[in-house]
Amino acid sequence: MNVHQGAVRQRVFSYGTMADRMAATGLALGLLAGAAAAFSGFGTRWGLWNFMTGLTLLRAAAIGGGIAAVLSLVGGVIARPERRRSIFSASAAGILIGLIVAGVPLFWAYRAGRLPMIHDITTDSENPPQFKAVMALRQGAANPATYGGPEIAAQQASAYPDIRPFTLPESPQTAFNKALLTAMSMGWQIVDSSIQEGRIEAVATTFWFGFKDDIVIRVAPVPDGSRVDVRSTSRVGRSDVGTNAARVRTFLARMNAPGGQ
Repeated sequence: MNVHQGAVRQRVFSYGTMADRMAATGLALGLLAGAAAAFSGFGTRWGLWNFMTGLTLLRAAAIGGGIAAVLSLVGGVIARPERRRSIFSASAAGILIGLIVAGVPLFWAYRAGRLPMIHDITTDSENPPQFKAVMALRQGAANPATYGGPEIAAQQASAYPDIRPFTLPESPQTAFNKALLTAMSMGWQIVDSSIQEGRIEAVATTFWFGFKDDIVIRVAPVPDGSRVDVRSTSRVGRSDVGTNAARVRTFLARMNAPGGQ
């Protein structure tokens, strides 16, 4: 009888130890995957590796995050009732961290699958604003600065029908100054601005991976005031996952806001 009770206690102890270890392993793996995901982007931004290496590391981190969430969940489920309270914190943290780490790349992949494979967005696809000053900064860029033409325009019109020219009932000089202040408020690096040409060029750097995207703003007179056209294009990557369209949309919304910016 004593031998039987000892065997039962040993199995219960092993069962509880396994749950503890799975929950702890899940949490540790989730933290490691989270760190790898963070450094996949920041390492690219800091020049430690190229963006393709960063994306590969991000995919590996996402897989690790998924495994971490599963381990943490199983550890919490198989824990003995009297142990669940003590294991709950580690299990819940592992699940949450793992899902976040896996979820961000999956969300990007989902968006990429629903959006066209384009990286050049403009309010005027027939006569897009042309880059001039930033061309010196685009040396070695994977993507050309030349606009892709009707095919790209058709894909943009289908995915982002709201990206259109912006008109102001103000003089070109007033509109230009407003556009320049708005660009500065966006945190862009102003590369060049010419009020005579009605042209503003800037560079936007994404927070995580440090991708460099180039922007050109054109302000031209029209009978009712001024017309503002914006173009934003990525230096690398076939798809921008909607980043350039979001940037143009935000810029125009700030231009349209009372008082500007």
